[in-house]
Amino acid sequence: MSETSLTVGVGEDDLVTGEAVALDLPPASIGPRILSGFIDNVVLFGLAAGVLTAAGALSDQLDDALIAGVLLTATVLVLVASPIAFETLTRGRSPGKYAVGLRTVRDDGGPITFRHAFVRGMLRYVEVYVLYGVPAIICALVNRRGKRVGDLLAGTYVVRDRVTAQLAPPVPMPPHLAGWAWHADIGALPDELAMAVRTFLPAAATMEPSAREAMGRALLAEVSTYVSPAPPPGNHPEHVLAAVVADRRRRDLERLQREDAVRRRVRVADPLSPSPWL
Repeated sequence: MSETSLTVGVGEDDLVTGEAVALDLPPASIGPRILSGFIDNVVLFGLAAGVLTAAGALSDQLDDALIAGVLLTATVLVLVASPIAFETLTRGRSPGKYAVGLRTVRDDGGPITFRHAFVRGMLRYVEVYVLYGVPAIICALVNRRGKRVGDLLAGTYVVRDRVTAQLAPPVPMPPHLAGWAWHADIGALPDELAMAVRTFLPAAATMEPSAREAMGRALLAEVSTYVSPAPPPGNHPEHVLAAVVADRRRRDLERLQREDAVRRRVRVADPLSPSPWL
């Protein structure tokens, strides 16, 4: 099967759940990111002004060298260390991102760690303050995910955090194939094949008829190697694919329920918990 047939309805930037459902975490556009950065800079320069005011109040009691050392340390703490600490503690947020509704995530969509925040923070100082933000803006404009240089090196990007991911509804079981699927030996499908089937079925109605038929038959030929016995003859390929996906989902759900029941039986209740299973 060609590579394109395995990615029906799934883009390069999509994340995929265990049920082969593509989740869209839309990258933030350049406008909200600039606004977020502006808010962050207002907060940081406000902190810096407070530090300078405090240093000025102590200037009569300290010599010039000590004052210069205090100012340098304060600048590093305010402009470099505080953004790193804030993003680490909030798992990718900053005051500006809170206000605009953005979040920094890893390339795989997971929360960032101190390592990611450190790389982004160090490069941010160079990109934004030393080079006046020019490299950051140019890189964000040409990158598909709007990454700046710090994001490229850290393996992160900024997403719109207030967008709810829309999951496609579960594929229904064709009633006339429910009996066959219940008794059939259906093996675990490879991730790419499961993704192709799970994304093809909802998108089939929008496809050109000849491409839809060819895709359905090609997917069925691959899925059939993991199913025994073969489905009753005369069934439409899409109905068979739907039966396989729906019954795999039923079996996975039953397995998870059995495992949860076992855990509940062997788990020791916490006497301090308001509920013994919390």
